[in-house]
Amino acid sequence: MASVTSLSDSVQQHLADALASALPEADGVDPLLRRSDRADFQANGILALAKKAKANPRELAAQVVARVTTGDELIKDVEVSGPGFLNITIADRAITRNLAARYADETGRLGIPAAANPGTTVIDYAQPNVAKEMHVGHLRSAVIGDSVVQLLEFTGENVVRRHHIGDWGTQFGMLIQYLDEHPHELDHKASDDLRASGEEAMSNLDRLYKAARRKFDSDEEFKTRARRRVVDLQAGDPHTLAMWQKFVDESKIYFFSVFDKLDMEIRDADIVGESGYNDMLAETCRLLEESGVAVRSEGALCVFFDDVKGPDGKPVPLIVQKSDGGYGYAATDLSAIRDRVFNLKATSLVYVVDARQSLHFKMVFETARRAGWLNDDVKAYQLAFGTVLGKDGKPFKTREGETVRLVDLLDEAIDRASAVVREKAQDLSEEEIAERGAQVGIGAVKYADLSTSANRDYKFDLDQMVSLNGDTSVYLQYAYARIRSILRKAGEVRPAARPELELHAAERALGLHLDAFAETVDEAAREYAPHKLAAYLYQLASLYTSFYDKCPVLKAESPEQVENRLFLCDLTARTLHRGMALLGIRTPERL
Repeated sequence: MASVTSLSDSVQQHLADALASALPEADGVDPLLRRSDRADFQANGILALAKKAKANPRELAAQVVARVTTGDELIKDVEVSGPGFLNITIADRAITRNLAARYADETGRLGIPAAANPGTTVIDYAQPNVAKEMHVGHLRSAVIGDSVVQLLEFTGENVVRRHHIGDWGTQFGMLIQYLDEHPHELDHKASDDLRASGEEAMSNLDRLYKAARRKFDSDEEFKTRARRRVVDLQAGDPHTLAMWQKFVDESKIYFFSVFDKLDMEIRDADIVGESGYNDMLAETCRLLEESGVAVRSEGALCVFFDDVKGPDGKPVPLIVQKSDGGYGYAATDLSAIRDRVFNLKATSLVYVVDARQSLHFKMVFETARRAGWLNDDVKAYQLAFGTVLGKDGKPFKTREGETVRLVDLLDEAIDRASAVVREKAQDLSEEEIAERGAQVGIGAVKYADLSTSANRDYKFDLDQMVSLNGDTSVYLQYAYARIRSILRKAGEVRPAARPELELHAAERALGLHLDAFAETVDEAAREYAPHKLAAYLYQLASLYTSFYDKCPVLKAESPEQVENRLFLCDLTARTLHRGMALLGIRTPERL
């Protein structure tokens, strides 16, 4: 299936040709085309061009207009407005024909081309910690990262997923020693249910962690044994590593159950935790020290920066290796960069990490650049995200001031959504209500996150999230389900594009917006900005609602108009379905 050139690209090219014809030095100049409320599009590139050529902008605009072909193939009308803007109206036939070409794409890509020269992006997201419960703070990295993965893969990029789980460090000495002395603490009751075993795994780990902590704090001899165990772990003692592996495996059972509830695919091969880079740490330090990028300071291996100073005005270094020989996060992160650049052949590294770690990543990236591991051909970017707030605008906590467990939050969202679905459901069984409730509840949580620019904080308000009104995923899901219902009611009447028909204003607005899906997806992927796609989809559902209110579909004036309106309905549904999938959200056929 050949890709479909969007109307805006076609108009852009047409205007650029007319500009170059009117003023030869304008060859290659951008006409600066954008959607407008005065016409379908407005071009305002002539103003800057006239200034440069010392010409009268209105006169130059008139010369360009004289060279624009109008009719019903593409541009119906173009007129000069204000100081030299061009207002452009697209022909109805051109809108319908372009949409028909998108509709005919049997690949389901709606005429959107894949990148001709894709790069390789390694994206680091969804990074829980071994032996610790996932809380609300883990939500954003997982949800934003998953959507960026979907967007990049859809545009043709080679994507390598990485889940940099916290699976190493001194706390494991205490846990391993306790498990060694109480070997059955992580045993499971027989159960095939992933969810049951996930909750059981977490409660085993939680119980063991608390018991080990109590013993560590009250028993000096145990504390000594636990510290020796850290040394054994770092030295690679086989028995100690086998015990450590039990914690990792138990935690994965729990992680997979949570990601399953979040309706996200996390593959075991993509989980490469801190421990995955242990063999590289010494070499990373040696390379940095030998190249002079890092220097010894009070026994520690440090990298200094001119613009990073503490409150006392003294430089704050990135510590790669501590004075006692231990390695910090920086050594692991820098080793991961080496692995991703040289072994995985990445051209882009994206880290979906809390904004509070921005200084750390700024220093790590700058260190990697000085070492020559990052350069003009390999870019690193932190997709920094803000905090999840409660309704009161403060960081989200339970009434007791505890961090909110992620599973509790998701369960409550599913319960609320199930109540909404049950209230509206006409012919759904209890089993279907439960299934739709999960899809609507998880969709609501994801959409609330993704419809906010990642770097902003957002309020977690379940009442708002599962509302049928306003900018929510439930509104979009119901719009999709309503269209599917109309298409079922149409029975034998098939959707068909009818380019010869004049379009109602609401049909034109919907059609032009449908055609802009391709450039929205491209922009959202290029800028790692799922919120731009969410905003597009909300506007699409709103324009569809307006179209539905003003343009009877099954009771339209003629059979041709019925077919054409069903075609607009179906293309809207396909676009909603595809766009929501790129956000990681399901669109049920019936609600």
